[in-house]
Formats: sequence, structure tokens, C-alpha cells
Amino acid sequence: MNQLKIMQNDASDTGKLMISVTSSLNNFPISGATVNISLTGGDGQILEQLNTDTSGQTEEITLGTPPLEYSMNPGEPRPYSEFSITVTAPGYEPQTVDGTEVLPEATALQNIRLRPLDEGEAPTIMIPDHTLYGEYPPKIAEAEVKPISDSGSIVLSRVVVPEIIVVHDGTINDSSAPNYYVPYKDYIKNVASSEIYANWPESTIVANVLAIMSFTMNRVYTEWYRNKGFDFTITSSTAYDHKWIYGRNIFESISVVVDDIFTNYLSRPDVKQPILTQYCDGKRVSCPGWMTQWGSKSLGDQGYSPIEILRYYYGQDMYINSAEQISGIPASWPGENLTIGSTGPKVRQMQEQLNTIASIYTAIPSLTPDGIYGEATKNSVETFQSVFGLPQTGVVDFRTWYKISEIYVGVSRIAELN
Repeated sequence: MNQLKIMQNDASDTGKLMISVTSSLNNFPISGATVNISLTGGDGQILEQLNTDTSGQTEEITLGTPPLEYSMNPGEPRPYSEFSITVTAPGYEPQTVDGTEVLPEATALQNIRLRPLDEGEAPTIMIPDHTLYGEYPPKIAEAEVKPISDSGSIVLSRVVVPEIIVVHDGTINDSSAPNYYVPYKDYIKNVASSEIYANWPESTIVANVLAIMSFTMNRVYTEWYRNKGFDFTITSSTAYDHKWIYGRNIFESISVVVDDIFTNYLSRPDVKQPILTQYCDGKRVSCPGWMTQWGSKSLGDQGYSPIEILRYYYGQDMYINSAEQISGIPASWPGENLTIGSTGPKVRQMQEQLNTIASIYTAIPSLTPDGIYGEATKNSVETFQSVFGLPQTGVVDFRTWYKISEIYVGVSRIAELN
């Protein structure tokens, strides 16, 4: 047994990792890709070699991590293992991601996009330290409600969940920093995975995700940076906004929460705009009147609900609101689950979308769009849920409806471009 495997076997605890491989050209899954996993900072010896299936995914593997208690208390050694992942596939440039984080008792999800050979060599993606472990500048305080009556202000007429967040990967005035166009939910999952630990209590994760979403929707609603002449929605600087990290892995527990509540934000009475909910870690940096991440973890341990955690820090007049509109979605969730026996235009629309998706994700059975939710539809939905990491219920609930819409929009737009 090689040294890396010995180190992994001697690790105190374990976490899980699954890799998805897609094409940078059209975001379609790449089957038959070879995935080599080694320890970051090691001698390059391969711990695991995997292959992707028809959905571009590897099997879920178990890897050694530091002890769980390291992620439960501030000031401990690094609480996660870091892995280097190199992916190769015929017709594509090799791609390496260095620093994929695996936490104990959590499932890490790493998406890797491969460039076609004619696009040139792909640089290694380096994932920096998690914000609770590394050194990052503290948030510069701002008013939580922005003045919007000033002459020239650009403000949306209503709160909208944006389809895309334009992330400026640097400080405000760094004109050399690139802008990235990131789907809204992917942005929130990335930030939450960068700023809290995914093995914390669920109520703590929900409270922090709500704060991240409300902050982000405030930037969108007030057109904060565009109103100042910039061409982006938000920055990746912790001094101004949140830490978004290009190419990093996310965590399943955080992904599930975001999919469940992505239309929500935080409000105060008689304030139309989402609240700019600022926070800090609460240990290296103090921030009176704001939520602290380690403090929210402690309250979650004590059984506080998400809204109780938020009100503990932001006051009793904070409440959870829901956006009036979701951009880029063909139709809103019907308001009730679709299951065996359901009929009507919403069922037909969902079936048509699934059929389009099945043309690319061939593991999903195609079906006849007849507006009747029968066994064939249930089987197709179950397979879709399996491919995209949802509970395999065969029922189209809120999460499944919007995941189908999300994947359908991506697939159909690429088809239109072609």
C-alpha cells in the first residue's frame, strides 16, 4: 500500500467526494473521462482513479479527513483535506483542480469543465483556503438599507431572483480582474461553501444561506455597482461582498438548502428592498449588530431555528420574504407536487422539458408528453433525480421542478445556438 493510502487509512474521520465532468463548449456531460485523485501537497501518487458515466459523473468515493471536532471549533488546525484532481478525456485538454476540500461527515461535489483541444492548454485551477481558515480582509461596514431616492439611482421595480450574477473576481477598482457570468444558485452555493462549514447544523446553514441570498439580492435590486458605473453585479472581495472562488467544489448539504429556499430573502417591515445582511466570523473579527458565523453555529447547536438565529443578531423585526419573480425560468412551480395521477398542462410541460434533457443525459428515459403523470413519467423523474443529486421520490416537488427547469434552459439554449 502506498504512502498516500496509508495516510488516508490513518485519517481520523472521512468525507465523500463525487466529480462531475462537463464540456466548456456547451456544458454537456462528458462520459468516459479519466479522473485521477491525489493529495494536494503530496508527491503526486494517485489515490483513486475513476471514470465518468453517461451523465459525466464518477462514483461517490470516501476519503480521509481531519477529525470532525476541528470544524466544530474555531482556532483548530485545518478541518478539511485538500485533493488534486486531474481529468483527461479524448478530444479535450487535460484539466487539473488543486485544493478540492473534503470535510468530515460531508459530501463534496466538484464540477470540472474541459476545454476542447483546439482551445489551447487549460491552466490549473487553484482553490485557496476556506475563509474560516485562511486570512481574508474583513467586511467594510455599509448601511443595511440603501438610499434609492437619489437622482439617477437605478432600482428594479420589484424583487427578482436573477438568472445570472456577474462576479468581478477582485476588488472594486481592479480593472484587470475578470468578470464571470454565474447562475444565481451556483453563485450562492459557491459562496456558502467558501464561508461556512457544510457539516454544521442545518439551521445554521439555512440562516447563513438566507443572509448570503438577501445580501446578493440587495446588490441586484439596487443595481449597486452598475449605478456606480461598473459592469458587474458583485465582487469576490470579502472587504466589499462575499468570497466567491472560481472553480471550487461545493457541498451537498449546502446545495440542498439553496435548492429548497433560493427564492427567499430577508426583509424588515415597510422596507421594500432585500436587507444587506452583513456578517463576520465572530472570532478573528467582531461585528456588533451583525451575525457571526461561529456564533450562528453555536446557536444551531443549541437548537435555534434559522429565523431565531437571524433575529438573535439582526433584531426581532427581521422576517423571511419571497421574491415575486424568478428570471430565466419558463414557468413557475405549480404550487403543489406533481405525482402519479396528476394531469394537465404543467405535467405536459415538465414531460417536454425532461425529454429535451434526456436527449443529452441519455441515462434518463424519454417519454411521451401527454399531460398524464403515469409510471413512465415517474421512472424518468426518478432517474433525473438520481443524476442531479435529488432524493429519488419520483415526485416533482419544488426542488425537482426548478432543477428540471434549470437544466432544460441550459440544454435548450445550447441547442438554439447550434
